[in-house]
Amino acid sequence: MDRQKPTVQMLGRYQPWHEGHRELFKKSHAKTGQVAIMVRDTGEGWFDQSDVIADLKTHGYEYDRDYIIMTVPNIVNITYGRDVGYKIEQEHLGEEIEKISATEIRNGKSNMV
Repeated sequence: MDRQKPTVQMLGRYQPWHEGHRELFKKSHAKTGQVAIMVRDTGEGWFDQSDVIADLKTHGYEYDRDYIIMTVPNIVNITYGRDVGYKIEQEHLGEEIEKISATEIRNGKSNMV
């Protein structure tokens, strides 16, 4: 991971990491070749970093080369003033992926992980 190289940031709870997150990661990685996955610390304790690393490894991505994972405070707003040299973008992943609900996964109502 080259900290000076342009990097895409993914900010979320990832509780749990599921197919939608993986698809967003793939799009993010394609932009710059490296991603900073920032996990919001909400105190809920569902996030399992080792599961995410194992999942991405099965898809050919390597920790500390293609991405890093860091825990950050419970960020609820992202603000900026003038043009600061980065973009905030929403990716569209298709209806099937976008309807995945981590809440339903946690409650056992969905098997899409």
